[in-house]
Amino acid sequence: MTKKNGPDAALQNPLAPFNLYFSLNNGLSDAAPSLKRHLSKMKGMYADDAAFGRLLADGGDPLVYEFHELGIPESDGNLAFGTSILYPGKVGSEYYMTKGHFHTILDTAEVYYCIGGKGLMLMENPEGDWDVQPFEPGRAVYVPGRYAHRSINTGHEPLITFYVFRADAGHDYGTIETKGYRKIVVEQDGLPIVLDNPKWQ
Repeated sequence: MTKKNGPDAALQNPLAPFNLYFSLNNGLSDAAPSLKRHLSKMKGMYADDAAFGRLLADGGDPLVYEFHELGIPESDGNLAFGTSILYPGKVGSEYYMTKGHFHTILDTAEVYYCIGGKGLMLMENPEGDWDVQPFEPGRAVYVPGRYAHRSINTGHEPLITFYVFRADAGHDYGTIETKGYRKIVVEQDGLPIVLDNPKWQ
């Protein structure tokens, strides 16, 4: 008889077969607490620094997004996966977004599957090519290797995505923190539009 492992076994021995629960309503899992990223951790990421400062002063420190890291060993052959929950909101006219990252192993691709909400995946590579793809429930977005990627919530409810990538890929946040993205997504006349980022270096 095959033993069926649940969340506790998954976190104790991720190399054994296991299953995990992720809610289709809010994207959260009972297997591990989510990691939360508040607005104060996004300093310098948004184009309008004055609007960023006002939002922190007026609204405290709102939760922008949260995501799961499930402790899968970062070794060749393993797959890391989880959910990301990006809440609705704007800093000035720029939509709430994730920090975004390259992978340390630059050629790593990643797949995101939208469970709920509406948004965009903004991507760019070191050579200057960029792309934006839509998120809506049931739609998967493929992020090729060499592309930094950032989720953007353009709707009025949480943008919930499920993601999978090679577990040893690593995350390079530093390049984005230093240079930013070439493009930003803002609301104009009630619609999202892509503009050049005035802060890109």
